[in-house]
Amino acid sequence: MTEEIQKLREKTGAGVVDCKKALTEAGGDMDRAIKIIQEKGLSKVEKRAGRETSAGMVHSYVHNGRIGVLLDVHAETDFVVRSEPFQELVHELAMQIAAMGPKDTKELLAEPYIKDESKTVQDLVNAVIAKVGENVQIGTFYRIEL
Repeated sequence: MTEEIQKLREKTGAGVVDCKKALTEAGGDMDRAIKIIQEKGLSKVEKRAGRETSAGMVHSYVHNGRIGVLLDVHAETDFVVRSEPFQELVHELAMQIAAMGPKDTKELLAEPYIKDESKTVQDLVNAVIAKVGENVQIGTFYRIEL
């Protein structure tokens, strides 16, 4: 049950107790538990979605001298932009773009995460939103391959 609670927390950003209650109420059904949390308005990720992301950073990544990625990712404050979870997310996003070559942000967010295909890139972003307590948005990205 602990593993399911953690997985639900990563997807929704809700608290541990709320996740446990939702899973119990849903009889262990993850999709139903997500709906319960959303209906009760417990998802921190959803609460943050409309907030302005006025701080951000540009990151570059080059893979084997043959694939280059340049992207910008935004958060609400410079404090979060400088945080380890945010910095790690930006680097993971750059590697994801290098590996998969999505055409736009919508496609990127829907892709399975290259390091754990049981998660999507959106799940990865949501986990960071829940951890840092701020909205995080992917801006523009470019991928160049020789």
